Amino acid sequence: MRAEAKWVRSSPRKARLVVEHIRGRTVPEARTVLAFSERAVAREVEKVLRSAVANAEANHGLVGDDMVVSAAYVDEGPTIKRWRARARGRVARIRKRTCHITVKLKPVAGARPKPEPAPAEEKPKRAKRAPAKKSQAASRSKKKEAAA
Repeated sequence: MRAEAKWVRSSPRKARLVVEHIRGRTVPEARTVLAFSERAVAREVEKVLRSAVANAEANHGLVGDDMVVSAAYVDEGPTIKRWRARARGRVARIRKRTCHITVKLKPVAGARPKPEPAPAEEKPKRAKRAPAKKSQAASRSKKKEAAA
């Protein structure tokens, strides 16, 4: 039960500051911490957390609120290099850093499986409609063919 966001346009150092706050917390606590964080990268981390919860619910049949963030880490991605003109014909390098954010979840001890939905009642089948009437132009041409 994990999710990963690759090539996020934020420096890994900034993202690690946010990820440290959610490591080891339950999913509802982590969501609250991220919702009140003022850092922009917290929105990206929240997307990854939401994706990890959805993966756990869809693939393993677990309840998202009964999970804990077992591991959350940020790896460095490729750096995009740009140049900026400076005084006296010189140039300065601009590094646009990227990162890969990974969130892993595990169920809390005594977690309950997701309840199975009740089987839906079968709806009575409707009677099929009569075939559509043919247009008058088509019926006229058939009459002419039959007369000839």
